[in-house]
Amino acid sequence: MGQPKQLLQLGGRPVAAWSLATLGSAACVTDIVIACDPDDVRAFEDLAREYAPRKVKAVVHGGERRQDSVFAALRVTADTTNVVVVHDGARPFLRADVLQEVIEEAHKSGAAVAAVPVKDTIKEVNEHGAILRTIPRDRLWAAQTPQAFSRSILLQAHELAEGAGFVGTDDAELVERFGGVTPTIVPSSYENLKITTPDDILIAEKILTARPNGSAP
Repeated sequence: MGQPKQLLQLGGRPVAAWSLATLGSAACVTDIVIACDPDDVRAFEDLAREYAPRKVKAVVHGGERRQDSVFAALRVTADTTNVVVVHDGARPFLRADVLQEVIEEAHKSGAAVAAVPVKDTIKEVNEHGAILRTIPRDRLWAAQTPQAFSRSILLQAHELAEGAGFVGTDDAELVERFGGVTPTIVPSSYENLKITTPDDILIAEKILTARPNGSAP
């Protein structure tokens, strides 16, 4: 993408600014910690001052992997924190109601994941690309963020994963394996896309133009 996708321009502001503004205005969020590449700390400090000045408590150096970055941010959260929410800065269309629901569910069950039902037909293939089977999709959901967890559960999962040398694709997978609880799905929106390729920016721009005043939810 040529630069960190969280800092690409979307609707006149960096991608990360959209979700940061939502988190900054949410009554259910008290503190925010941003994990980023060391070279981008100044840029994210500027975003924090503009979009969530009263809530961003720290901007920390992220790691080589997503998992390392979350762990770095998690370690600086207060011990008194009950629930921690993990959100990708590359998902600009964070909805306040989904944020509220994952937090409420995490308070009840210990772990909650925003997700949407899989719409495509999913094929399992071998190393040569030959189809082995079609996986029934009626129970398949595509995980997104926000994901919310009891802080103690998530911290334990990260510590045990690091000790075991295990790398998961998201925090829910770590909790599934090491946290001792089963995360619960919270229905989200298909518009809660993650900016990964240049095409995603084009799709996000179209979503913005379809909204009143070109605003995110």
